[in-house]
Amino acid sequence: MDRRRDRTRLQVLPLGRSRVNLAPRRWRRLSDPAKYRLYTRVTLQAVLLALGVVGVVQTGDVAAGVLSFLALFAGVAFLQVRPELTGIERPVHGRRIQVACAAAVAVAWVGGLILIRAGDHRMVGTVGMITVVTMALAMLPFFRYHWIALLAISVATIVGYGYDRNPLLGIAILTAIGAFMVVTTRASLWTLRIVDDLDNARRTEAQLKVAEERLRFARDLHDVVGRSFSAIAVKSELASRLARTPGNADRAAVEMDQVKTLAVESMEEMRSLVRSYRSIDLPVEVAGAKSLLEAAGCHLTIEGSPEAVPAQFHEAAAWVVREGTTNIVRHSSGTTAALTLGVTGLTLSNNGAAASAGDRSGLAGLAERLRAVGGTLDADSTGGVFTLRVRWEDA
Repeated sequence: MDRRRDRTRLQVLPLGRSRVNLAPRRWRRLSDPAKYRLYTRVTLQAVLLALGVVGVVQTGDVAAGVLSFLALFAGVAFLQVRPELTGIERPVHGRRIQVACAAAVAVAWVGGLILIRAGDHRMVGTVGMITVVTMALAMLPFFRYHWIALLAISVATIVGYGYDRNPLLGIAILTAIGAFMVVTTRASLWTLRIVDDLDNARRTEAQLKVAEERLRFARDLHDVVGRSFSAIAVKSELASRLARTPGNADRAAVEMDQVKTLAVESMEEMRSLVRSYRSIDLPVEVAGAKSLLEAAGCHLTIEGSPEAVPAQFHEAAAWVVREGTTNIVRHSSGTTAALTLGVTGLTLSNNGAAASAGDRSGLAGLAERLRAVGGTLDADSTGGVFTLRVRWEDA
């Protein structure tokens, strides 16, 4: 395997199973990369089956048809357990299944040679073509020396199965067909890597925005109160030394009075900073939520407007929007979200919710904040959709 060049950076998702399940609910719960990965795998399998069915129909021979279907089934099963196409880094028995599939194709190829030697089967040469196409589309692209392997298989097939015209021409034609199949699969894998990279970049950008806000607050906190705390520490130490020195009690008292003044001033500065940080605006939070979720690859649909929320509930609603948005980015793989703002309350929901609820300390804090202004909070997760419902009891 070409682990150095062809290793796809996988985004392993709990929903990215190897089984093809196109149920509408399951499809909606998949992330965009998982949907594209499933689409790519099914497309390659469909192309392989379509080409194989045409070849089998042309053979008009039962034994050749059985061998051809064996090769096709092996190719489809091989694609079904490839990590690049399933999103599962280590499928159960994946390596054993791949070895078995490769062996099945080899058996089909050798079986075709045996039929040719028997001489009583029509169009059996199609078996050789189908096995080469199967290996070129489903197996060789995942190996390191795929071009050398393709040429060797083409030569062996033309020599073994025979070619009515110039053998070199037959090798060139079969190699060209196989090369097209290899390029098709490798192009699909390259596209998958790009999709995964873009999705990872969106998630990283969203995480960086959250980290940037935390750093901003930490920086402001350090700049505002750091100097005052340093002065308090120095003056406290000085007062302690003066208190132990005879005749300096008055000076020690003066220093302690200054420490008290600095402590009061630092407390006021701290409160001012926190009030500034905690003073949030609902329209700003709604706009910020849309920007943050879009950066994380989650489309937010907004119904209603912040102006519809009663003024006395604006700050509480803004905190719900901020906390809910942060939870979507940190604890889900959601691709769609919906925010509804109204006179009686608000609702925020998203798909891709994790199976376990996890830490809900943030929701507990929101519930306390809402109770203080006469509101209620309800959260539930059903079918992979997490929903926050807020109601204003006094509205």
